Amino acid sequence: MRVPSSFRACLLAGFCCLLAMIAGYAMADDTPSVLTLTEGSESRELTLEQIETPGLHAVEMRHPEGPEGRFSGVWLDDFLAAQGLDEARRVRFIALDGYTTFLTPAQRREKRYLLVTRLDGEPVDEAALGPLMLVVPEDAKAAREGSVPMTRWIWAIREISAR
Repeated sequence: MRVPSSFRACLLAGFCCLLAMIAGYAMADDTPSVLTLTEGSESRELTLEQIETPGLHAVEMRHPEGPEGRFSGVWLDDFLAAQGLDEARRVRFIALDGYTTFLTPAQRREKRYLLVTRLDGEPVDEAALGPLMLVVPEDAKAAREGSVPMTRWIWAIREISAR
């Protein structure tokens, strides 16, 4: 039995479409996660792109611990809202070295926190305090001078936990 060429062409097109979909899923799986987001007992891994979904904002500043340039990231409240966590009573930030700091809704209303994902347009590497950091841009100069505490600033963030 001979198969019509139009049928073969249709099968080939469908097969190519299937391969493209599989390749797309494989590429998506290769995107590294940079943050574990925990809510209660459930956690999920987020990529840089997922973190940046609310939209990037940039500020020129010098971090009290050294890095200087254009810090880009998402406003913490926008990030939490995008993740469905804007009503969290407490948000905990955990660094790669185990350092931890917490923010309550009242503290988040006092100052505007930027969850930094990029420095000069590139993902923040560990040498520049990455992969993520939490800063208060309006306090950068005062923090460098020591006139405001940096207890809520944290860098090398690996996990955010909300309750």
